[in-house]
Amino acid sequence: MSEVMTKSMARNIFYGGSLFFILIFLGLSAHSHLYIVKTSTNAATLTDSVRDGKHLWERHGCINCHTILGEGAYFAPELGNVMTRWGVDEGDHEGAFEVLKGWMDAMPTGIEGRRQMPNFGLTDEEYQAIADFLLWTDTIRTQDWPPNDAG
Repeated sequence: MSEVMTKSMARNIFYGGSLFFILIFLGLSAHSHLYIVKTSTNAATLTDSVRDGKHLWERHGCINCHTILGEGAYFAPELGNVMTRWGVDEGDHEGAFEVLKGWMDAMPTGIEGRRQMPNFGLTDEEYQAIADFLLWTDTIRTQDWPPNDAG
């Protein structure tokens, strides 16, 4: 003899299943938040210069061309691990400044049909802030993403 599911039984399965998956979703969200806050990002290393660099990054719309940790446009290179790719050691603020300033100043402009890095007319302090921001970004634990190859 086959058993027929009543409306009451169907409703209980629906509500029970919904509650189960909502609890799983909340648990995974809490786990992700704790991972990001406690293990991925070292908030103790957020200096004023790093914050200033992030504000410059946003103000000049760098994300409109570059990606950083996979977020942004794909017109220009990924910058989340650019300091590692350029061979700058973690904590080498002067080296990061020199490499970034030299690279940005060497970008050609005025060549029609070529992708070009705009000249933002940055001060040395602003170059240092962006360099510090990129150094800090390079220390975020991203589970080896993006790969640190030159391509």
